[in-house]
Amino acid sequence: MKLNPKDYRSNVGMMVINKKKEILVGKRIDHPSEFWQMPQGGIDSKEKAELAALREMEEEVGIKKNKVKLLTQSKEWYYYSIPKDLAQTLWKGKFKGQKQKWFLYQFNGTKNDINIETEHPEFSDWKWVSKDFLVPNIVPFKKKIYTKLLEEFEDYL
Repeated sequence: MKLNPKDYRSNVGMMVINKKKEILVGKRIDHPSEFWQMPQGGIDSKEKAELAALREMEEEVGIKKNKVKLLTQSKEWYYYSIPKDLAQTLWKGKFKGQKQKWFLYQFNGTKNDINIETEHPEFSDWKWVSKDFLVPNIVPFKKKIYTKLLEEFEDYL
């Protein structure tokens, strides 16, 4: 079965690493689980993915663009589907999941440059983690993408 890109919401993901090569993750505020994820967010109409990543990073975790340096981006768009009941709740059935372009950033700020208490908070907590933490602690439907990202970005980690 061939994927139809129109069935997937355009999205960007940001892997932010510190000087110790630890990865920034947040715990979703809208889900009472123990799952953690990297920041991600939608691409507005006619917005370039690169600009969406910087905007979403500031909106979700308060990191301004002058506190990061772009190291690389994913070579391809990654697709994932979400459970149907969740798709109905999130997007009223318009999308089956998301297609994501991922960006890897070097964080050059301090902990004071990270703020999850934003205008529309998405995370209840945040922390720096090792790359081995990521896949076991993400929602099951994103495990394949996180595994592929760790492989694609491994030269930087």
